[in-house]
Amino acid sequence: IQGVAGGVPLLDGYLPKAYEAVRAAGGVCIADEVQTGFGRTGTAYWGFENQGVTPDIVTMAKGIGNGFPLAAVVTTPEIAQTLAQRLHFNTYGAQPVVSAVGRAVLKAIDDDGLQENSLRVGARLMQRLKTLQDKHDLIGEVRGKGLMMALELVTDRATKVPAKEETTVIFERLKELGVLIGKGGLHGNVFRIKPPMCFSEADADFLCDALDLALSEL
Repeated sequence: IQGVAGGVPLLDGYLPKAYEAVRAAGGVCIADEVQTGFGRTGTAYWGFENQGVTPDIVTMAKGIGNGFPLAAVVTTPEIAQTLAQRLHFNTYGAQPVVSAVGRAVLKAIDDDGLQENSLRVGARLMQRLKTLQDKHDLIGEVRGKGLMMALELVTDRATKVPAKEETTVIFERLKELGVLIGKGGLHGNVFRIKPPMCFSEADADFLCDALDLALSEL
């Protein structure tokens, strides 16, 4: 799923074909799991698993540290060996406190069932957002997986003209209503809904009720 670009899910079968083409040309396949990783999509721990592929390199950050500055790269032994042939320097690499935080986060994801929560609450959120789409013509599309959703606002569903001004008005109104939400897309008309993975069904209802009110006030 693309992140800042507008929360656009890849079509089924897209990555297998892309990986095949890249590897046929002698390239390596890199999966950026900064936003989609650690069970956020609900259906898989890693976003790339939803496409049935195995990358050569996986990058991860942000969520792995739960607010602490932590990032990691996972790769094959063959690719990792190349680092022994060149100088690789990292000022804060392997910092023990942050590393301990990362381990605790991974344990919490498993112990608290956060991937399962993303799947369950994400389904509730999708259902509520689809209902709002039926009610408000400004909502052109609802898309995403688990707790990585996107809401595209348009002035016309047929032509998909971006509702830029309306998006800004609703964005500010949601803040007044106690909801902080992200914005993205090429035209800035997509709401990116990526709450903490402990997000509850009650939280999802609060968000959707606030969104319903903000849309109704336009």
